[in-house]
Parts: sequence; C-alpha cells; structure tokens
Amino acid sequence: MKDIYVNDIKERDRVQTAFLVREKITAMAKNGKPYLTLKLMDRTGEVEGRVWDRVDEWSRLFDSDDFIRIDAKASVYMGKMQLVVQHLEKLPDEAIDLGDFLPVTSRSQEQMRQELDAVLASLTNPYIEALLRAFFDDPEFFARYRQAPAAKSMHHAYLGGLLEHSLAIVALADDVARRYPAIDRDLLISGALLHDVGKVVELTFSRSIGYSDEGKLVGHIVIGVQMIEDRVRTIAGFPPELAMMIKHLLLSHHGQYEFGSPKRPKFLEAVVLNFIDDLDSKINAVQSHLEKEQDPHQGWSSYHRLFDRYFYKGPRIAEQEPADQPASGEPHATETAAAAAPPTRKPAERKNHDRPLGATLGEQLKNKNLELFSTINQQGGGS
Repeated sequence: MKDIYVNDIKERDRVQTAFLVREKITAMAKNGKPYLTLKLMDRTGEVEGRVWDRVDEWSRLFDSDDFIRIDAKASVYMGKMQLVVQHLEKLPDEAIDLGDFLPVTSRSQEQMRQELDAVLASLTNPYIEALLRAFFDDPEFFARYRQAPAAKSMHHAYLGGLLEHSLAIVALADDVARRYPAIDRDLLISGALLHDVGKVVELTFSRSIGYSDEGKLVGHIVIGVQMIEDRVRTIAGFPPELAMMIKHLLLSHHGQYEFGSPKRPKFLEAVVLNFIDDLDSKINAVQSHLEKEQDPHQGWSSYHRLFDRYFYKGPRIAEQEPADQPASGEPHATETAAAAAPPTRKPAERKNHDRPLGATLGEQLKNKNLELFSTINQQGGGS
C-alpha cells in the first residue's frame, strides 16, 4: 500500500512514495539545461512533478505508464502543487497494487457478483438466460468485465465501474418493468447487462484508463454486437428475432445519431434502456464531480466542462469548534468580548454592499423617505 496519496500532499511535505507516470515531457530551461515535467497519478488524483537534476540519467530509466518511486519536496507554484523530484527509481510491476493507482469502485466485488447471480436466477426466458450465462459464467470474460471501467472519464471511470453501472441499470430496469407491465423484463435486463459489454475490449485499464486500437477503430457498440453474435451461435435454437432485438438494444442505447448511436431506439425496451442508461451515467458523473471538490464548505462546485455548468452543493455550514461551557450564571467569553467591543460601524454608515444578498428594490426602499416621491406627489404626478 502506498505511503501517501496525491490528496494528502501538503506544501513543504517530503514525499517518498510510488506513482504511475501518466505523462513524461522533456523540455529545455532558459539556461539551456534539460528538465522533465511529469504527470504523476494515483487513485486520488494527479500532481505535477519536475526533475531538474540528472535528467538524462533518470529519463532513461522509465517511460510513460511506468511506475516509479520518488523522493521529492512538495511546493506550491503558481497556485498548483508541484513535486520537485530529488531522486527516483523505476518499480517492477509485481511490486505494485493496481488499486493504489487507479480509482476503484466502492462496492464489494463479492456483493456485486451475488447480486448478478440473483438477477440471472430470476430470468424466465431460457434463451436470454443461456446467452447471459455464456458471458458471465465464463471466468476469463468475467475477470475483465468485473475489473473494467465503464468509461475513460465521463462516468464510472474506475476499476469495477462497468459492473457497478450495469447492475444499477438492472435495478432501474426492475423498477420500470414493475410499473409498466407491457415491458419485457428479461429483454430489458439483457440490454442492461450487455449494452456496454464491448468496453472490456474497447478500454485498456492495466495501468491508466485509455482506449485500445480496436476501441479507437471499431468502438464498443460494434464490438459488443459481434460478441453477442458469437455467443448466440453456440446456443441451439436461439430465436433469430430475439437475437436481432438484443443487438438492437446495443446499437440504439446511445439514443441519437449525434451521440454515436448507429440506430435510434425502435421498440419499447430500447427506449427505456436509452433513458435509464443516460440517467445512471449522469447521476454518477455529477456525484463524482462533487466528490472531487477540495473544499466542502464552498457552496458551489468548480466548472464542469462536459455539463457546461457549475453545481450547487447546498447551504454552506461554518465549521463549529467545540468550546468549553461557562459555569452556570457566567457569561460566555464570546458574549463578554462582544459586549466590550465597540461597534465598528454605525447602522447609518452601512454601505450598499452590506444589504442582504438578493434584496429586492422594494425591500431596499422600504421606510425610506425619498424627496423624489414627495416632489412627484406635490406636482400631482403620482398615480
């Protein structure tokens, strides 16, 4: 386990721990000497590293996506935390716990597997059950499915995110199917569990989360449809129309052409899958954004680029430090200080910026005798 994580680092700390090198850039200083700029990451975030000495020697030791252990001094430069590296060494993969460097689902893998097994046991369509078991009872496939993220950055972008996201959609599918009896529950659940199945191939997640060559050239939707076709062929008597509808669930789950959907949803379960997939994705994206905020006492989040907005976090509550209770009948120290301290400004001297936030014009003018109004009244201009 790592000794210190990115979100623990404070200015002037000595940092001696391992990081994943997400980016490595060689540049030239004004004095003509080379230096390295590194993006160092662990599961809690990223921090910039700078190497000023022994650049050529150390640069040969590692590349991007390698793990290194550094000895560095933390400092704040232009408002950002920076690690000035004084020593580094490359670490072998066997010395690394990947969960220290990539974010991981907070849900238990064992609990999610039990939940998945309960869903499979609840199915009534034997062909859909056989298809899903062809995926999830395959140890090699499930090992990747349970570890894969659901996306590179948008939502559930952490190890185990794909399984967590899929089970959340199953739960939503169950709720919707109970409310609308016309929905084929088994068909909808097949879409919930398989709609992103191609991401086990599209995404890479052995070090950092990225895209495979096949992911970039083909994409998870087409990959997933091919995976379904391959398994359908192994199930005797699988109804062709059912196979077609399950493949349509994958092809249409993004909803609109402009969102990368080859097809738009064209039957009820496909429409529902599109909406519940979008719902769970957006809820997770907003929650993840708010959880990354450094200051819990700020009322608003930082700007979210993809949502193109800030998010309100609720009323800000000032931290209250415990204070000794005064003896019975004794005034509290703060009350005594308040009584003794002279007022810093008389009410009549309050400036405009002291009025309550959001005060209306009527509230600002209340109880004020303005000569403008009396002049109008005298001239008969009032209504």
